[in-house]
Amino acid sequence: MKKEITYREAVRMGIDTAMEKDKRVFLAGEDVGKYGGTYAVSMGLLEKYGPERIVDTPLSESGFTGMGIGAAMNGMRPIVEIMTVNFSLLALDQIMNNAAHLLHMSGGQFNVPLVIRMATGAGKQLAAQHSHSLEGWYAHIPGIKVLTPATVQDAFDMIHLALADPDPVLVFENALLYNTKGELDTSAEPMAIGKAKVMREGKDLTVFAYGINLLKALDAANALEKEGIDAEVVDLRSLRPLDDETIMASVAKTHRVLTVDEGWRSGSISAEIMARINEQAFFELDAPMRRVCSEEVPIPYPRHLEEAAIPSAEKVAAAARALMEDA
Repeated sequence: MKKEITYREAVRMGIDTAMEKDKRVFLAGEDVGKYGGTYAVSMGLLEKYGPERIVDTPLSESGFTGMGIGAAMNGMRPIVEIMTVNFSLLALDQIMNNAAHLLHMSGGQFNVPLVIRMATGAGKQLAAQHSHSLEGWYAHIPGIKVLTPATVQDAFDMIHLALADPDPVLVFENALLYNTKGELDTSAEPMAIGKAKVMREGKDLTVFAYGINLLKALDAANALEKEGIDAEVVDLRSLRPLDDETIMASVAKTHRVLTVDEGWRSGSISAEIMARINEQAFFELDAPMRRVCSEEVPIPYPRHLEEAAIPSAEKVAAAARALMEDA
């Protein structure tokens, strides 16, 4: 069945249908119950499932993430919600040293089928401690998978894909996406974890993006089309694992590469993508690769400074124009 809904509703539906199908699934985190979630994702779920399955936790990211790890090791299928990606650093020890490493440390005896959801990204004037994009950091860690749903369809599907995975999965939901709308087909076969998707065919250059920057890249591509520049736009969808096959195929098609990433430029996921292209498809390139990332500053609070610090469709289009002029 197809219908148009918001990204927020798609995430809620994903959680709701997963909880209906599997009694082992529960949601835990700060304000997920009575308040309905900081971004209203879990609104109404407490009334439907009760406090044993919609669990309001203390303000202790390390504590409730550890609880989720323990529950997962004992047969449950927990979904842990961390309010914002910056707060996930308080649970980094649990995520990396426990969730990501326990399968290895136990000699293959203990899987940790834990799903951790968190809001990421800037643009809502929430200042430096609530606004960064650290998903590229987490993509550095072996033992976990990192998903970045940009569409309503992926917002729904990736909840189910993550819960079906035997290992820890981190789902990063850009906060600016919650109010966006799109078509959801609940009967469609989900696209697998680790697969990128070509969202717009093109021949002149490829723009690789994920999350909210996919929408900015598509807007930029529409503007560039009026100037005679035909941009291909690829939604990475998954940052760990990355889909090298789709990435290299697009590079071989267009021969020019632009990456868009809301993380900081230094050590960014864009840098990793560019390194892989350099290793696997260097001779396909007709020009040096370019990237659009956030400025190397804490995200500012004032609106004009915040907008200046993060990628925009205008910045993407400008970088694409410059790329087309490169030899």
